[in-house]
Amino acid sequence: MKKFLNDPKQYVPDMLKGLALANPDTLCYRPEWNLIMRTDAPRSDKVSVIQGSGSGHEPAHVMMVGKGMLDAACPGDVFAAPPMDFVLETTKLLASPKGVLHIINNYTGDRMAFDMGREMAEAEGIDVSTLIVDDDVAVTDSLYTIGRRGVAGNFFVIKTVGAAAEQGADMDELLRIGEKTNSVTRTMGMALTSCTPPAKGSPLFSLGDDEIEMGVGIHGEPGRKREALRHASEIVAEMVDAVVSDLPFARDDDVALMINGLGGTPLSELYLLYGEAHKQLEGRGIKVRKNYVGEYCTSLDMAGASVTLVRLDDELTSLLEAPAETPIRIF
Repeated sequence: MKKFLNDPKQYVPDMLKGLALANPDTLCYRPEWNLIMRTDAPRSDKVSVIQGSGSGHEPAHVMMVGKGMLDAACPGDVFAAPPMDFVLETTKLLASPKGVLHIINNYTGDRMAFDMGREMAEAEGIDVSTLIVDDDVAVTDSLYTIGRRGVAGNFFVIKTVGAAAEQGADMDELLRIGEKTNSVTRTMGMALTSCTPPAKGSPLFSLGDDEIEMGVGIHGEPGRKREALRHASEIVAEMVDAVVSDLPFARDDDVALMINGLGGTPLSELYLLYGEAHKQLEGRGIKVRKNYVGEYCTSLDMAGASVTLVRLDDELTSLLEAPAETPIRIF
């Protein structure tokens, strides 16, 4: 393993410290809770929107803290849910008269930590609501979930809910928008290689030189099957078909198309994949109105990509186009 690190056990705190130092006017780091929060949060005129999951998926979730997005994120260690006390203290620090909204990717550890944190915050009189993201179409259950996994489509839930919260929407409205966004968002991913967690020091799994994992999870969970490496057009066709047929998307639908890199895929290859996906959707009569190409929800240094589609209407399009500010430009 070759990585830039000091003590593997301090990998996440060192990363968060650097993130805050690079953005001193907008982000605050609370090391005791692994917490990154907006410097202007909480605000009495808006619902506080927070998320926390395992680290290793950056820019999700700590790099999505900012105006029009998350108010705070409290990650755990690499691929590990945050401890319950991180969730509780983050909720208490972000408590607003309009309430606190937890956005949770559908993983068992994340849900347990946030459920316990919510219950304890509610016992202290804080109004807390929950949104679950489960956009993955690859498998029904996995090593970490009961039900579908929350993957790159999480970005769209954060973006629409964050925009509405910035505009002053109340909790019921944010829940409606978040559930609506999740309901029309679908994702399928695949891996060319494994990834290497710093504390482990070796790959999570092995793939042969001519193998790919179709439907891989963002923690390296098994997908639908292992296949032989093929042309990019064939790989994209399989992912697009899985996504389109699941909702299902239909001719004349307006969509946002995301090609998300998993951490180790060159941008040139992501745009190659985007071109293939756009062409295949066009052939189905599906209209790509918005596009997102880059890294939104990664798996450390895994080479691979995912395809996400969101069925758009005027409301979701307006929220996706609303102003937002984060440490890195991902819009």
